[in-house]
Amino acid sequence: WHYDCTAIISYYGIWEFSEDVAMASITIRNLDEDVKMRLRVRAAENHRYMEEEARIILREAVGQNSSSRSLTEIIESHFGPVNGVDLQLPRREAGREPPLFE
Repeated sequence: WHYDCTAIISYYGIWEFSEDVAMASITIRNLDEDVKMRLRVRAAENHRYMEEEARIILREAVGQNSSSRSLTEIIESHFGPVNGVDLQLPRREAGREPPLFE
């Protein structure tokens, strides 16, 4: 696989805490050069860094309160027993002893 490193938008620092809110990072690979250029122009027009402009675009796209349901509830609504998928969980057994490295 070939990744164009010039087309990576990334916020380094896996977890940073600002006002007790966890901030995650995201890396976008294989971003089309035209999209990257339009993002750069849009950011400049709004007097922002590309990174901040991308955050604003993502926030607007997914909405601040787009869903009050948890991820578990959303998954169950698609794959739960009501929709014909009722998977039996396998019985869990005790794990094996870890190897001893001497």
